[in-house]
Amino acid sequence: MPAFHSLRASQIQGLVAYLRTLQGRNKTPTLPGDPEHGRLAFIKTGCSDCHMVAGSGGFLASDLSSYGHTHSEDEIRNAITRPNQGVEARTVTVKTRDGHSYSGRVRNEDNFSLQLQGHDGTFYFLAKSDLAEISYSPQSLMPSDYGARLSPKEVNDIISFLIKSASDSKSDESSAHAAEREDY
Repeated sequence: MPAFHSLRASQIQGLVAYLRTLQGRNKTPTLPGDPEHGRLAFIKTGCSDCHMVAGSGGFLASDLSSYGHTHSEDEIRNAITRPNQGVEARTVTVKTRDGHSYSGRVRNEDNFSLQLQGHDGTFYFLAKSDLAEISYSPQSLMPSDYGARLSPKEVNDIISFLIKSASDSKSDESSAHAAEREDY
């Protein structure tokens, strides 16, 4: 296996945690809150407007279906309460040489092109040679005030919802794979 020099320590920890789940060595996690209250808080606070969990929710931000499997309770708490630390979902505003302006989330970028998804879900595939200006936002798409808006109990409930959802999806996936093996 090659070295992963480009990954941050938290990403390596997430990768290791995921690989361990594939080995079947994961224990049932102790949940800090109530997953059902967390599901309701996830919807009420607007998290589900952007994030998807188990096939339900928005599409602009990351799918969090397995997030609770690859991130610790503290990492999830920090992602909720301090979203601008280690921003991964960058927002960009671009202006083309012919005067059009687009803004959204960077989905892919290389030396020659930029693909972004607008806030309405539209994808734009732009050649960098056609761009007059590119402005990256240092802020996360996620609201930065969840640490103040949510009580510690609500944060714990959302964390529990994400951890339980990831465990449920892993169980569903394992059951599906077992059923496939029985068919052979």
